Amino acid sequence: MPWPKRVSCLAYDTWGRANIAMQQTQHVVTIRTGGQGLHEVTDEIEAWLTKQPVLQGLLTIFIRHTSASILIQENADPDVQRDLEAFFKKLVPEDLRLYRHTAEGPDDMPAHIKGALTQTQISIPISQGQLGLGRYQGIYVFEHRSRPHARELLLHLIGQ
Repeated sequence: MPWPKRVSCLAYDTWGRANIAMQQTQHVVTIRTGGQGLHEVTDEIEAWLTKQPVLQGLLTIFIRHTSASILIQENADPDVQRDLEAFFKKLVPEDLRLYRHTAEGPDDMPAHIKGALTQTQISIPISQGQLGLGRYQGIYVFEHRSRPHARELLLHLIGQ
């Protein structure tokens, strides 16, 4: 199903007068992961955002998968990503004896559990056309499967 490029609407004040032009747009970004781990996608999302006319608003990022997740995490020290990955491996072991759903291999059910423990969507404020991230924050796809995958992120931007 094709997504509309852009939708504009007007906000109305309490007297019914149109006063603020709001815009909405959606876009799908496909991210290729190299297997389990955190894959930073901040640059891809910023590249798309810079082409949008919205200066202030809200960007929602939704990952269309149940065995991967989306999160904001520190991007200054790679040890943060390594420690998170190691923690989740210990928390949810890949042991076929522990699960009923084993048809897709030893990493499948653990990937679904990790997905349930993390997030499928995040919202980020947009200020002056920029992501409202902190100094050491980045946006990551957290791939929970061992093999590389193509993951779809649905971006929904609303603002003015």
